[in-house]
Amino acid sequence: MSTAQPQPANAQKQYEVRRADLPLSCPLPSMALWNSHPRVYLPIESEGGQSDCPYCGAHFVLVD
Repeated sequence: MSTAQPQPANAQKQYEVRRADLPLSCPLPSMALWNSHPRVYLPIESEGGQSDCPYCGAHFVLVD
């Protein structure tokens, strides 16, 4: 069982993600959801490996 605390939602503006993390959603599963926006799935593969969240502007980059 993990004892790590959830990271704050949208604390950064750029996130690196891997294919193992797909399907990609914002906020990420590791983020605390109670203080964030509704979950939205981002089509990062069809957008050339980069995608922006329409709610918070977080930029995701596919690194593998």
